[in-house]
This record gives sequence, structure tokens and C-alpha cells, in this order.
Amino acid sequence: MAFKSFPKSWGAEYVAAGVVRFRLWATGQDRVTLRLSGEDTEMNPSGDGWFELLATGVSPGAEYNFVLADGTVVPDPASRAQKADVNGPSLVIDPTRYAWRNTEWKGRPWEETVVYEMHVGTFTPAGTLQSAIGKLPYLAELGITLIEVMPLSQFGGSRGWGYDGVLLYAPHSAYGAPEDFKAFVDAAHGHGLSVVLDIVLNHFGPEGNYLPLLAPDFFHKERMTPWGAGIAYDVDAVRRYIVEAPLYWLEEFNLDGLRFDAIDQIEDSSDKHVLIETAERIRAGITTRPIHLTTEDSRNVIFLHPRGEEGSVPLFTGEWNDDFHNAVHVFATGETHAYYNDFAREPEKQVARVLAEGFAYQGEVSPQTGEKRGVKSTGQPPVAFVDFIQNHDQVGNRAQGERLIKLAGADRTRVLLAALLFSPHIPLLFMGEEYGETNPFLFFTDFHGDLARAVREGRAREFEGHAGHQGESVPDPNAEKTFAMSKLDWTKPDSRDGKNWLALTRALLALRRKHVVPLLATARGEAGRVVKTMAGFLAVTWTFPKGTLSIAVNIGEKPQPLPDLPGETIFAWPCAANDLPQNAITVRLASGDAT
Repeated sequence: MAFKSFPKSWGAEYVAAGVVRFRLWATGQDRVTLRLSGEDTEMNPSGDGWFELLATGVSPGAEYNFVLADGTVVPDPASRAQKADVNGPSLVIDPTRYAWRNTEWKGRPWEETVVYEMHVGTFTPAGTLQSAIGKLPYLAELGITLIEVMPLSQFGGSRGWGYDGVLLYAPHSAYGAPEDFKAFVDAAHGHGLSVVLDIVLNHFGPEGNYLPLLAPDFFHKERMTPWGAGIAYDVDAVRRYIVEAPLYWLEEFNLDGLRFDAIDQIEDSSDKHVLIETAERIRAGITTRPIHLTTEDSRNVIFLHPRGEEGSVPLFTGEWNDDFHNAVHVFATGETHAYYNDFAREPEKQVARVLAEGFAYQGEVSPQTGEKRGVKSTGQPPVAFVDFIQNHDQVGNRAQGERLIKLAGADRTRVLLAALLFSPHIPLLFMGEEYGETNPFLFFTDFHGDLARAVREGRAREFEGHAGHQGESVPDPNAEKTFAMSKLDWTKPDSRDGKNWLALTRALLALRRKHVVPLLATARGEAGRVVKTMAGFLAVTWTFPKGTLSIAVNIGEKPQPLPDLPGETIFAWPCAANDLPQNAITVRLASGDAT
């Protein structure tokens, strides 16, 4: 494997030994000065708002800033690394200096995927990439195949979820240097684990975002997102910054894919949508290993996830399926506040439809919004959907950050975990879920002054009418205690309950690998069928070229007779029986040509 450097249009790039080209787009400035290792040199205008300077004798690790005409000192928006915080000096990085060890890594096919969503800051006591490396053997032995790292782009403060990043190319300095992330990915590959990164291309955070000052044209003058000004994706310099970022992370860090956050907020009027251009460039540029690209999109659309002949993926691989989570959550807890209202009526039917067809809403009117939502999804293969019963959003966006085990109880959660892991959709586990973690995952930030007050007060207002938390005292996002409470408790896997949970998760993943994964490479659309639903009960079957898979789940108070499902029982919890008792699941498999 060659040591990799992605040639960005923005920022500091080595063009020869010791020679660095500094480049900045700043349409809002008449003059820009480069401050490199304490010395100031005026940059040269090169047209269309660009400023450039070629500097010699530059060592890796050299500190630099841009100084504006009024004396304002700003970091490089395309910085590869910060010395410390988002407002301080950027560092010149030579990406080719890291010596990759696992150079024979060829990736893993998508149908094998079991996702483990990880927040670096709360995953280990130290909260760093280096400390996370020590947990990789544990994840590999468990049966995880792919780690999804929550956003790493440098954000304001030392702690946060990462979705308020402002320096899109710089790993968050509190987690480690760029070489630390490369070492994490390298070590993961050595344990047979793929790594994907959650990336945010729809907005910038509120602290340390100097782009409006540098280039007001970076943002759309009329369009807003829920988090601030919309990005002007149809402007050439902006499009370069946005489209090159995914390629940069994939190539320089040898990643196996990306998860694109809230793409419904990426509005682009260009002839070719920025997301389609991004996916096409990735597919054309990286052909030596599988690249898995997933999206989060509240619209329930499929136009970004087509399949070619023999199941090839020309654009995006899969879609985070919020419908599955929301239907399961209502099914398990009975909560029907806010967006859960869309799943309040006969949630078992909604869960069954999602399992069989992909989305629950395929053009029906949402009771919550009064508008139609979604498109027909039955033609999509099951592996086009990434399902979860918990994730950072759905846990952390509760006032108290409760995990499902606290809300639904251990017995019910075990059954739903089994249903998730036997489904032919791609399963995602949220860190700690595998051993029954009960610590909350809260919303936390590290802002100060007026911004801290605005976030604290806004967070409290958010729960008026949301998820049944009206009137509750919401933990202060900026309090260090809120962050500390959200860390995983690594003593729990060694407890009796933790060992039992781990044994179950390990067994479920082994059974999935043995029985379900072989069905998925040739799985196509129109495979699922709802067999039966009753209050608290559902049964679904899928027919594939290599066999038929069936799941029956009962979380209702009354035992339910097991329908006539094809094949042999490969899993039953708590035991095999003709009647399914409360909090029970049966899984059957008929091998061979099921047609």
C-alpha cells in the first residue's frame, strides 16, 4: 500500500520536499496574510476569490494561521490538524509519514456487515483513539465486522457528539492526531474489522466557523437548515470543499466507507446533485476494496440507492432506517409522543411491514406532519436498510438519555435484539448494547458564555411535548458531569448480567454469520412477506434464492400460537414451543432453492 496524500483544493499541501502550497478561498477579504511559524507573509490573489502562497523549508508540524486585513487571526478551514482547539493554530501535516502495517487489507463484503456505532470520547475512560485500539480484539471476538465512528471533524470545545464540526478535514484534537486515527483504522484492519466514519456535510457548528467571515458566498443567502445557514453547493469553490472531504477521509485514512448525516438537509440546485457527484467520484476513484456508503434521510427515499445487475452498487449502499427503530420503540415501550405518533396505531403491523418491505411509510400521510412521506421500497434488497433498536440519536435525544433496557426491561430488549440480529437487514448496535449497558448517553457539549446558555435553554425547551418528558429537569449539556455520565462502564461486561448479555450477543452473531449471511449476497427485492400480526405479536418470512428465513416475535401479555413457518428452528428464546409466550422469539430457516 502506498502512503497516501489526497491533494485538496483548499489548505496546506506539500508539493515537494519541504515545499507547501497554502490556498484559501476568501471572497469576503481584500487581503490575507499567512502566519507560518510566527512569520507573516502576504498571500497572492489568484482570481475568483482565491489566495495562494508557496512556502519553502516547511517542516511537518509547523504552526500556521491566516491573518485578515483587520487583524483577525483564523485557522485554516481545510486544516488537517489543530494544535489544540478549533480557534487556535493549524498544523502542517505530511500525510505520507504514517507507515501502514496491514497493507494486505482488502475490505469485507457488505452482506457480512454488523455495525458497531462508537463515540470515541465516551467509548473508553480515556476517550481517545489510542485507548480505543485496546478494545478492538473484544469487538472482533464478539462478531462485530464494521465500526462506525461518530464524527471526528474538529468542533468547538473538547467534548461533544461531533455533529457541530467546523474544520471538516481535521480529526478532533482531543481524540488524537491524524496519525492516531490512522493507527486505529490500521489496527482494526489487523483484527478483520472495517471502519467507516460518520461525516456531516449539511451544516457547520456554532463555534469556530470562520467561513462566513472569509467567504460569505459559502452559504446560501435564503436557505436555512435546522442548525444554521444552508451551504451553497452550486458554487465551485464550495463544491470542491464539500466533495473532496469524503474522498480525503477515505483515501488518506484508508477507511472502508462513510455514513452521510441528515442528507435531507443537503439541498442542491445543480444539474447533478452534490451527493450523486460525490458517490460517483468515490466509486470511480477507489476500486481496490469495497466502499460502503450509507445515508441518513428522514424522507424515506430510494433514488440514491439503486442496484445494478447482480446487485452492484453504483451510488450509496444503504440507508439508516429510522422507521424500524421508531416502530420497534412504540411496539416495546408504548410511547407515542412527538414523532412516535406516526407509529402509535398497531405498531406490530408497522414493525412487520418494515421487516418485510423496508419502510413503514411508503407514501402514506404522516399523522405527525399531515404530509405524505416516503416511496415504495419493496423493490430494494434487504441489505439496503441499516436497522437498529438503539443509536446515538434515539438514546441521546431523550431528556435523560435512557437506553432501551431501562425503558422496556431486559427480557423484552433481549427479544428485540435477537429480532434485529436475525433480520436480513443490516444490523447496527450502539456501543455498550452488546453487554446490556444501563448508563445513559446524554447530549453533551463544551460551550461557554452566551452560546452555552443558549444551548442549555434550547435543550430544555426542546422537550416540551417530546417523548413524554415535559417538565423534566434536563441535564445541562455543558456540565462535565453530563459527559462523564455518558461513558461506558467497562466493569459491567464482567458482572453476571453483563456476561450473560455478552454470551447471548455472541451466540446471536455467530448464528447470523452461519445462517443469515449466506442468504444475503444474492438477496433481491420483493423478498419479504408479513405472515401474521396480533397485538404484541408479529411473524415475517423472506424467500431468497438460497433459502427461506422466518421470524416470529411475541412481546404481548398473552401467548400466541406459532404460525406454520417453513424450515427448521435455528433459534428460540427462551425455549422452543408451539405457543410463543410473552417476550419470546422463534427463528426458522429452510435451506436450498426455496423457489
